[in-house]
Amino acid sequence: MPYSFYAMLGRMKYIGRWGLMRSTAPENLSEHTLEVAYLTHALIVLGNRRLGEDLDPGQGVLYALYHDCSEILTGDMPTPVKYGSAGLKDAYKEVEEQAAARLLKKLPEDLAPDYAACFRIPEAYAPYVKAADKLSALIKCLEEKKLGNCEFDTAAESTLRAIRAMALPEADLFLEEFLPAYSLTLDEL
Repeated sequence: MPYSFYAMLGRMKYIGRWGLMRSTAPENLSEHTLEVAYLTHALIVLGNRRLGEDLDPGQGVLYALYHDCSEILTGDMPTPVKYGSAGLKDAYKEVEEQAAARLLKKLPEDLAPDYAACFRIPEAYAPYVKAADKLSALIKCLEEKKLGNCEFDTAAESTLRAIRAMALPEADLFLEEFLPAYSLTLDEL
């Protein structure tokens, strides 16, 4: 019997993001996931080196790689809809859990428990993955604004506020030390 788990993961590249926004450069779920993985790694390394944390950056990257896999089946739900009310947020969480369960059934039974663990982000790692997810969104907004697309002005402001509201020192360090470079041209980098 052929198992389709990896073939389904391969379809992440067909899931578009920012469905309600007019984008200059389209972004798909695979691109977003890779960036969230890099950013999660960066945040955990900052925490470990500068703030005395003791987390495994590799584990963080693993959770980041699977953080949006359920969207293969659900599609990308726009943030204003997903978090529009507590009821919608809870309902969507349930839909995501069902989608993850459906994906896990596409693996051999003996492998499924190992992958199920990837879909459940432990409390210690959750703030890092969430902050990286928001940072990725902010970077997308900045890239669009740099190309003259004012459609992303409000999204950039609200995303930056959301990151700051997380009160995650590692995210603040990233904003201060690394985010400004995203506004530079290739020659300036």
